[in-house]
Amino acid sequence: MNDDQLLRYSRQILLPQIDITGQQKLLNSHVLVVGLGGLGSPVALYLAAAGVGHLTLVDDDVVELSNLQRQIIHGEQDIGRLKVESAADSLRALNSSVQIDTHSTRLSEQNLNKAVTAADVVVDCSDNFATRFLLNKVTQQLNTPLVSGAAIRMEAQVTVYDPRQIGSACYRCIYEDNGELQQTCSESGVLSPLLGIIGSMQAVETVKLLTDIGESLAGRLMILDALAMTWRELKLRQDPDCPICKKVS
Repeated sequence: MNDDQLLRYSRQILLPQIDITGQQKLLNSHVLVVGLGGLGSPVALYLAAAGVGHLTLVDDDVVELSNLQRQIIHGEQDIGRLKVESAADSLRALNSSVQIDTHSTRLSEQNLNKAVTAADVVVDCSDNFATRFLLNKVTQQLNTPLVSGAAIRMEAQVTVYDPRQIGSACYRCIYEDNGELQQTCSESGVLSPLLGIIGSMQAVETVKLLTDIGESLAGRLMILDALAMTWRELKLRQDPDCPICKKVS
């Protein structure tokens, strides 16, 4: 770690849980961020600012005017651009030392396997069930932690699915993959800062996993009612019949 890095990350290095050792772990880490919208924006910005050395960004969408209410990594000048390109420019302007790879197409299972294999942690900032179920399947197979977040209207949730923990639930344990349609922000709306709260929590959980500090949200689902500003915590249990993560004895 050089003098510039010591100065840049000094406020984190001062934390006894992180120190120089933890900061070096962040610099050596690789995170896959899927989705550069309302959740992916704060996730990517905070991970780059925190000094995660390598970020891979995945999103097949382009920036639209209606995105700017909540997708803070993009600006008016980015309308019509690929989100991954817009996001990469913002991240390089924030921290030029971060290595950034981009994928502007929705990854097939084969390509997602390659991307997850290269990553230390995967952050799910997607907005559709198909991607979430696929991410869950691949991360469970490859034993890679998955930091999951979602928000709609004035409600949100965040958790960690960590297949390295014996008996830890996965996304498929909680949600049925039955092809049902889901509500989207474009149909139901969402409060802008709510995405910032959940995305920031996803970034915190990612940093904790990368530096191996604290207790992650694995096995716990945090649910936020922003209208009342109250949190509920639900304990998650592994489904013994889950087709994705059930353990064969």
